[in-house]
Amino acid sequence: MSYLTARRQEEKDRRRAEIVDAAEALYAETGWDAITMDQVARRARLSRALLYVYFKDKSDLHMALVERSLEALHDRFVAARAGRPNGIAEVEAIGRAYLAFSVETPHYFDACARYQAHPTGEHAADGTPCNEAACEVAGHSVHEVIVESLLRGVADGSIRADIGDPFVTALTLWAFTHGMIQIASTKGGQIEHEGTSVQSFIEHGLDLALRALKP
Repeated sequence: MSYLTARRQEEKDRRRAEIVDAAEALYAETGWDAITMDQVARRARLSRALLYVYFKDKSDLHMALVERSLEALHDRFVAARAGRPNGIAEVEAIGRAYLAFSVETPHYFDACARYQAHPTGEHAADGTPCNEAACEVAGHSVHEVIVESLLRGVADGSIRADIGDPFVTALTLWAFTHGMIQIASTKGGQIEHEGTSVQSFIEHGLDLALRALKP
């Protein structure tokens, strides 16, 4: 790659990042449904036409935000498990990191939730769109962190050896935790009204999941 070509790519990458930064700031302020591409263009100080050079529509831009969210989640998981004494402690730390992720960066969690509700396998004949493909790679990377901790736990004896396919187990743990977070968010008032604190509900759910993994 020539120097000029490299500089042009750097400029393109910088401008794309600025667009995603602008969309993220608006997302955190108003929620995704309220955002328009015009607003993103104005926040990024770009023309609307130039915005569409980088992202074909709002859904395509959303995928770029999902990729960023999943990369942030991956980093949280890796940091959370560092220094833990065994595999089951790593899995618990990862679960708690996901809970913190949903509270501390709710727009990231919402971006991921919308992506996870998005049907797969409906791509055009020319394959998965670029930004969506990047999300799939980032999502797989997140699950691999959980798989590694499960395998460590099986090896050190802190996790039962008959958990089955570790990737399926990681997927199940994610689905359980994700659903618990959403219920706590949308039905928290009802849970509290019926005499159980939301925190108690969450702790009970984590305890159930961990007991299912222990020998």
